[in-house]
Amino acid sequence: MTVMEAKIVHISIERNWRDVYAFASKPENTPLWASGLGDGLGPDGEDWVAHGPLGSVRIRFTPINDLGVLDHLVIMESGMRVNNALRVVPNGDGAEVMFTLLKLPGMSKEQFDADANWVQKDLNTLKKLLEA
Repeated sequence: MTVMEAKIVHISIERNWRDVYAFASKPENTPLWASGLGDGLGPDGEDWVAHGPLGSVRIRFTPINDLGVLDHLVIMESGMRVNNALRVVPNGDGAEVMFTLLKLPGMSKEQFDADANWVQKDLNTLKKLLEA
């Protein structure tokens, strides 16, 4: 079994964690803050489909839950499947949003760092939206 290098990208948001979860758990809100998934996100059965730099991707979101879990499976056109762990947890009166970024096989350090920067940019956008 291969264990991939991982990096936790996170941000504190001055808004109740349940409000953050309620907003971020709606797939239709995803394009407002998660640019990494691409454009044109729309429902397709139980999944959602987006069009981005890597082509069309199918996204399967975790069902609504009381634990702040926003995990989602991204299925690339190539068939590659990427499990993304995303959590919203209480942080005082606010929230902490944490994304576990995995360094995929064949990914360079530069690509991994660029992905981490992209995720941080998206989390910054989420913060701005929810603190406005």
